[in-house]
Amino acid sequence: MTITVGQDTAKTRKSITAGSQKISYYSIPAAQDAGLGDFSKLPAALKVVLENMLRFEDGKTVTVDDIKAFAEWGAKGGKNPREIAYRPARVLMQDFTGVPAVVDLAAMRDGLVALGGDAEKINPLNPVDLVIDHSVMIDEFGNPRAFQMNVDREYERNMERYTFLKWGQKAFNNFRVVPPGTGICHQVNLEYLAQTVWTDTDQNGEEVAYPDTLVGTDSHTTMVNGMAVLGWGVGGIEAEAAMLGQPISMLIPEVVGFELTGAMMEGTTGTDLVLKVVEMLREKGVVGKFVEFYGAGLDSLPLADRATIANMAPEYGATCGFFPIDGETLRYMRTTGRDEDRIALVEAYAKENGMWRGDDYAPVYTDTLSLDMGTIVPAISGPKRPQDYVALTNAKAAFADEMANTFKRPMGKQVAVDGEDYTLESGKVVIASITSCTNTSNPYVMIGAGLVARKAAALGLDRKPWVKTSLAPGSQVVSAYLEAAGLQDDLDKIGFNLVGYGCTTCIGNSGPLQPEISKAVNEGDLVATSVLSGNRNFEGRISPDVRANYLASPPLVVAYALAGTMDINLATDPIAQTPDGKDVYLKDIWPTTQEVAELVEQTVTREAFQTKYADVFKGDEKWQAVETTDSQTYDWPVQSTYVQNPPYFQGMSKEPGVITNIEGAKVLAVLGDMITTDHISPAGSFKADTPAGQYLTERQVPVREFNSYGSRRGNHEVMMRGTFANIRIKNEMLDGVEGGYTKGPDGAQTSIFDAAMAHQANGTPLVVFGGEQYGAGSSRDWAAKGTALLGVKAVISESFERIHRSNLVGMGVIPFEFTNGDSCKSLGLTGEETVSISGLDTIQPLQEVPCAITMADGTVKNIMIKCRIDTAIEIEYIEHGGVLHYVLRDLAKAG
Repeated sequence: MTITVGQDTAKTRKSITAGSQKISYYSIPAAQDAGLGDFSKLPAALKVVLENMLRFEDGKTVTVDDIKAFAEWGAKGGKNPREIAYRPARVLMQDFTGVPAVVDLAAMRDGLVALGGDAEKINPLNPVDLVIDHSVMIDEFGNPRAFQMNVDREYERNMERYTFLKWGQKAFNNFRVVPPGTGICHQVNLEYLAQTVWTDTDQNGEEVAYPDTLVGTDSHTTMVNGMAVLGWGVGGIEAEAAMLGQPISMLIPEVVGFELTGAMMEGTTGTDLVLKVVEMLREKGVVGKFVEFYGAGLDSLPLADRATIANMAPEYGATCGFFPIDGETLRYMRTTGRDEDRIALVEAYAKENGMWRGDDYAPVYTDTLSLDMGTIVPAISGPKRPQDYVALTNAKAAFADEMANTFKRPMGKQVAVDGEDYTLESGKVVIASITSCTNTSNPYVMIGAGLVARKAAALGLDRKPWVKTSLAPGSQVVSAYLEAAGLQDDLDKIGFNLVGYGCTTCIGNSGPLQPEISKAVNEGDLVATSVLSGNRNFEGRISPDVRANYLASPPLVVAYALAGTMDINLATDPIAQTPDGKDVYLKDIWPTTQEVAELVEQTVTREAFQTKYADVFKGDEKWQAVETTDSQTYDWPVQSTYVQNPPYFQGMSKEPGVITNIEGAKVLAVLGDMITTDHISPAGSFKADTPAGQYLTERQVPVREFNSYGSRRGNHEVMMRGTFANIRIKNEMLDGVEGGYTKGPDGAQTSIFDAAMAHQANGTPLVVFGGEQYGAGSSRDWAAKGTALLGVKAVISESFERIHRSNLVGMGVIPFEFTNGDSCKSLGLTGEETVSISGLDTIQPLQEVPCAITMADGTVKNIMIKCRIDTAIEIEYIEHGGVLHYVLRDLAKAG
């Protein structure tokens, strides 16, 4: 590729020798030598994006001015929000978000055929890996049968979905499925799929090296940034567009530098570090920004800890948290079984292209902050948000404060449990789960948890009988090293038996509590708690029986299972007693840093990774027995309650429409701050009396087979009914009512789904009002899809989280932000209003437009709201009714 500068042509394509290979690459220093600007002080994370511009520069989608803009970014102190077209190398999916994405692709094939096109044109152009990790549920726990029984139930519940995914694997090019029981997608990505520097052949058949980049349909795709792979979460619809060759439209981001100094102290873990980082960055405000970690502290920070910090980027609000390539990157690649030639290429490429973190690494950042890791103390976060940091020494007092001020319930109320010899009270830990991608990829905290279990079992300790314990590793390699160290036996002794390889509790698949415990919690109106080594603790996410959820390191999860309550100061109080009545303190069972490091060194081996990933796409006998058909288009089974042909493309015209003003819209919901995508589109279980439950009951599906919202994301009928249906969501149109309710056209309280359908029947558009950080949390596209299918035309809030804003635009719903200090509270909104928004027929990116709010008494409040259609291409998406409609029409025109 050549880049033209005036009358001169500068060749940026160079070659590099690494190991046994000579390979081409696009050189940032060569672009600088060609006079395109000074790129030397750019952060490594931004150089990855710059290389993307060099490689795809065509004078149209990517121009020379786009490349020069990166030099201007540095000259302007780390700011130059120019719109660019970015193309990631690959796409990562999991099954909760992947099934609806494949459903959309199948529906697009039908839609393209209807427009006179060729179904084969709907094919991923970039490699796509889908890892089935979100479907295993903890029905069985605390015994040797748990793993196999949970796997069996997983296949029973999900055979329709797995059959569909296997069809997709056959029907689509560049699409691979990692079967159930392998691991969590982000850990499989980190341990096996990711290469840090990717290679491929170009149109001339030449081998080219370039940074490994990706987008994923799970917000924690960011985990792989710990390995210097630039990736972040997007909604399924945006990922589908990327698969089909559509560039991702984005603004050149600001990059916040986070300096790490010092070293971790004895008794602390990577989890304690990341919880502090989350608190600091949430307070700093990094939404829509890259965060890059630098500083001398990285010299002693293992890649597993880096991946833990990178994983939590959605929790601190950043697009990603990036760690540049250095010696630790190479060490990790070698340990995890990567090819030696690849490791040599990563080192040579990073040094040649200015992406290596050496002693002289000193880039320009938009802003910086610093943390001495020597100040980190053991901590947890909760009870409702990952950024709610609590030092362990203050955990008991903080819980008492939450009881008094948040939950407004007394401490100490005792409730009997039928058939048991113990009572429950608020603060009792009913779920203790070592789970999620965040920590189960980290051998230091997993070995640490095993050692806590070993020391506890040796003293005769056990979990409290009301605690549901579980261990769900992120990959089979974790089981290999726990078994090699003999620690799985110790974990089994106190109830942390293997329950499956998947996300489990962290995404709401905690399974039911013992019925007697559930009854006591609910009849006593208790604040039951969970402690999990996850990344999300939003309301209503973990279990319908649990109100307070805390994030903690795996060793602390074990400790809380032994203590059985949050009403304890683990740092100073005895956590349990031995059978002969001796008090046991946390210090008595806590391993030393040296103990952990020695076991990691002995058991986490290159051979274990190579063995466990040798046949990663093959699956077990159950997966191999799943039968499917060979066909270009999917034969949608009419009776299926898991997979249905969505209505998005049915009856679609060949030409787009125009953006029209919103007139006389009614309010579907008035919501508060920090409304997460869990609130908008919950992932967990639901009851028979909900709209989704009624739909399934009408189709003779027994309650035992309801499964979860997440597993039914391939059926729009279920998901529409589940939109805004979180059991803890509070619609401020109603007085103190929790759950998915609103007022219908007649003013009576009804479900949000029923009200929306009634408004649709009347031809009435709808709007939703929200507060700050609307759409925080998971990157689930159904939070936007469901909103669109309910007939919502606009969401007006104080601010949006990045992914959900993009998802709304991708589904044709326009996001708006209040201006001039306006909010639902300041305007006194009750939901009785009628809303009209003008200026949309001539809308430009980020334009402020008039909004007339007619109050219940007939008075009108005229305000200005900011349209969060951020880029020019997004205006086209709205005109087409969504990004997939845009792509589909484009392919139909291509003939």
